[in-house]
Amino acid sequence: MKVGVVGASGYVGGELLRLLVSHPETEVSTVTSRQRAGEYVHRVHPSLKGFIDLTFSPMDIEKLVNSCDLVFTAVPHGKANTVVKELYARGIRIIDLSADFRLRNPKDYVKWYGWEHPFPELLAKSAYGVPELHREEIRRSQLVSCPGCMAVTSLLAIKPLVENKVIETNRIVVDSKIGSSGAGAQANAGTHHAMRYGVIRPYKPAKHRHTGEIEQELSLVAKKDIKISLSPHAVNIVRGILTTNHTFMDRSVSEVDLWKMFRSSYKNEPFIRFIRDKKGLYKFPDPKFVIGSNLCDIGFDIDEDNQRIVALSASDNLMKGAAGSAIQNMNVMFQYDEKDGLNYTPVTPV
Repeated sequence: MKVGVVGASGYVGGELLRLLVSHPETEVSTVTSRQRAGEYVHRVHPSLKGFIDLTFSPMDIEKLVNSCDLVFTAVPHGKANTVVKELYARGIRIIDLSADFRLRNPKDYVKWYGWEHPFPELLAKSAYGVPELHREEIRRSQLVSCPGCMAVTSLLAIKPLVENKVIETNRIVVDSKIGSSGAGAQANAGTHHAMRYGVIRPYKPAKHRHTGEIEQELSLVAKKDIKISLSPHAVNIVRGILTTNHTFMDRSVSEVDLWKMFRSSYKNEPFIRFIRDKKGLYKFPDPKFVIGSNLCDIGFDIDEDNQRIVALSASDNLMKGAAGSAIQNMNVMFQYDEKDGLNYTPVTPV
């Protein structure tokens, strides 16, 4: 199958190419970059030298339509919608890694992103790209929108608690720690080494835009409105996310009850691991041990005194939080083995 990547010069685009060049069912036919047009891919992504000999092309809808069975769009938020609209109208299947088609209600784009969606009719046609929640919808869809990295990492940890009706749904606190690659490849005053190294920097501690996705998806699970309070922090790692999700019990549950809920919720899911060890340093999920993989590690602890369940989850923001999810969605859409191109052990130590 021939695939194209729009916006292939960024961190997510590079990660997509890394996965696609070794996928048994794909051939990368077109890679675009507005700023890098004419340059060899390996000049921007040196790790891909010897694996791909293409040069970046300018954006050209006709070329994509004529040379691709599937197009990944990996451009900044607010920039993908026109490209997706044109490709969709031509019958091309699309996996979008921006936020432009994640939210189902057009009013949510005004609330969370500050702009009105130009093509609201497409929102209802987009599948939210988390196979653990929407596998059959993804399989049938022409357009799949990959989730935000903090959104997918936290909602996978909270989902079993919501669907089993054991927690309050108007008081869920998500504390997220994320590596520097989550900010993208474009430099700014906070990303150069002197300002980024050694930080634990809160940013957008209220009203972060990924809140809308988590509320949307968990509300679908609960069949009623869910309220999420999300506070992210930039930390001194390059890749990885840890979310500490504070939930409060509606009824008492035991450790055994929780094990049954989590295992039942993710029975046979290839990229979910449960981490809750009684011994050693690494008793709970830690992003250090998912780097380079499409895994989401999930664990929990119980605070009986305060009727609190702490659900923890860790993922690689460039993998399960972006490119890995995109490849998993592609595998579902085209009925390949879901682990094709993704069956890697995490890289450690990092």
